Amino acid sequence: MTTPKFSKDILDFFNKLEHHNDRDWFNDHKKEFKTLEAKAKEAYKFIYESLNTHDLVDGFKLFRIYRDVRFSKNKLPYKTHFGGSFKRKKPELRGGYYVHIQPNNKSFIATGFWEPNKEDLLRIRREFEQDDQEIRAIINDNTFKSVWGKFVGDELKTAPRDFDKDHPAIDLIRKKQYIFTKNYTDKEVISDDFLNDVNTSFKTIRPFFDYMSDVLTTNLNGETII
Repeated sequence: MTTPKFSKDILDFFNKLEHHNDRDWFNDHKKEFKTLEAKAKEAYKFIYESLNTHDLVDGFKLFRIYRDVRFSKNKLPYKTHFGGSFKRKKPELRGGYYVHIQPNNKSFIATGFWEPNKEDLLRIRREFEQDDQEIRAIINDNTFKSVWGKFVGDELKTAPRDFDKDHPAIDLIRKKQYIFTKNYTDKEVISDDFLNDVNTSFKTIRPFFDYMSDVLTTNLNGETII
């Protein structure tokens, strides 16, 4: 069986859509899009199956191409990328994976915690307030950093309420998201090795996920809450 992949045709289609982002053009090319979408789903399914060789992922979601423009200043009706997410099995496993395919070297993968609820965010911050050595050892590991670099995402300009702005771990505490990303060129995305590289990169995040899952399933005394 041939390993699926993201083809150049997918990138070419989104390039055209970017210049013809209207319903008439899309409807005229909808059959072509559906063919490309089916191929993309096979690639996302391959990533899902690969993830489940070393993790427990409940399923994956390929986001629809239609944009919700109700509350957006950008009224263009269609996205010009594929985006797919993969969620780990709750409640014992936390975190998620995301794969974004967009032309002009804008593709990337991401992993971590996009929008932790307020209870989880407080729990994470309290953990870092109590002890930040373990998380720093994980994210500063040379192999880890070579793949994922540093945290990205939104953060407060100062300390959250009830936290000391001069705390040694304030750089971690003030974050609102705990995300890592890795960028890819168009050439890399359409290569035969891309899906395997995505899986290998995601596998490297595991120490971070194991640590964060332990934090989010226990209280500050280390007692389970699930």
